[in-house]
Amino acid sequence: MALYGKKLAEVKIWLKPNMETLQRTANRGSVSTGFDITNSVKLETTNNEWFYRASPTAGNRRTFTFSFWIKRSTLGNPTASGTMYVAGQGQHGRMYFTSDYFGFRFDDGHDTRDITTLHRDPSAWLHVVVAVDTNQSSSSDRVKIYFNGVQTTTIDFDGGSYPDIQDQSSGWFTTNYLTIGTAPFGGSYNVGDGDYDMSGYLAQFCAIDGSQLAPTSFGEFDSSGIWKPIDVSGLTFGSQGYFLDFADASDLGDDESGNGNDFTENNIAAADQSTDTPTNNFCIWNPLWEYLYMPVLKEGATVAAYDNSTDENAKGSIGLTNGKWYWEAKPSGTIGSQFIGIATANTAYTIGGQGLTQNYNMTIEPQGRYYSYSGSLSESSAGQFTALTTSDTLGIALDMDSSTQTIKYYANGSLILTRNLISDMQGKTVFPFLQNYESRTFNINFGGYTINTISSAASDANDYGTFEHAPPSGYYAICTKNLAEYG
Repeated sequence: MALYGKKLAEVKIWLKPNMETLQRTANRGSVSTGFDITNSVKLETTNNEWFYRASPTAGNRRTFTFSFWIKRSTLGNPTASGTMYVAGQGQHGRMYFTSDYFGFRFDDGHDTRDITTLHRDPSAWLHVVVAVDTNQSSSSDRVKIYFNGVQTTTIDFDGGSYPDIQDQSSGWFTTNYLTIGTAPFGGSYNVGDGDYDMSGYLAQFCAIDGSQLAPTSFGEFDSSGIWKPIDVSGLTFGSQGYFLDFADASDLGDDESGNGNDFTENNIAAADQSTDTPTNNFCIWNPLWEYLYMPVLKEGATVAAYDNSTDENAKGSIGLTNGKWYWEAKPSGTIGSQFIGIATANTAYTIGGQGLTQNYNMTIEPQGRYYSYSGSLSESSAGQFTALTTSDTLGIALDMDSSTQTIKYYANGSLILTRNLISDMQGKTVFPFLQNYESRTFNINFGGYTINTISSAASDANDYGTFEHAPPSGYYAICTKNLAEYG
């Protein structure tokens, strides 16, 4: 964890100090001392991926609790509606992120939104609890919102208010269409569409029918003040409650509460199951790195898709100073000037169209050339290996422990190139890095989730990550459990 904290301190992403949840309460996916969440589900707005129940049975509309873990992979307001919905029911039940603030709609006219905490950290999982009980005499006790175990106290009612009538009924736990990963908008409020879908990962999604629970029913602080999940399988969910743990790849909408309140998958397949979870957090591309040209991050921020400019850059969410690390990628689009490798944190100077802020980097392109940048192009050499195709799997092995720190590249499991890190990168914190040129890019696999087809399902020696080829001996997936041991 020391490395991970150091990485967070060194990332220069130009955020105001109050824009993140306090690190004391932020979940960084460190080594769990007991309970582990095995799986999450990846949802992608451009694929219209979401869950639904078309005709649920009504439950307690006055007293209930929602709890879920979320890792957002796309920030801001990328949908046409300007809002990314985590869940919805009927016309007026809503849980959502808008302009990176979290909001909850109790019913028409009763929206509560936290306006002090911008949730813009794709390198961490966030736990959200919404606890409702309109039997409470104080209106502010009728809806309570918690982030990583701490109740938020500053609410913008966004034209609404707390439920202002005691025993008031909500838009939740009705017989209306119920969704997770979108909101059921449409002419008849029966269908979701891409204007409202979310992009990111969800884990341990719980709905409690008939009880207003505290966050300690779902998580706990460890001795270092980090909020972590606990086993929720023994909770009383109420007759219309449900619990999605996403552990069954063949039935990701399966309700584990014992109630049989299963969800139907919409455009979701077994391949959308992920091992990136709140108890083992994997690297992804980080949209907070600021460049002159930015790709569009998709598929759980493992795809840096072409936007509208050349030289679009992406950098990872986890930095590396020590240890030996492995990840994979497949070339996508026309083979040519797409680059992949490593880079340092952004520095103050600019190099032409390469970025608003630049870094030292070392990359290769699939045509067989390697590159190095140290303020300007310092190395370039062609013909170093046989050109790759879109069918090839490229393995990247970074050694930060040896006296001559190295980066090695493998094609389909066979070593094709070894390079010592340039002097400007020796001893620095470095990040996985890529640069697109027009539609040429790489689809990445950091081990937690990938759109690349995996046939062999190899893992590292700690059994973390899912790769096409086994990492070289002594090399590990970039995830927080490995970082705590080797970083």
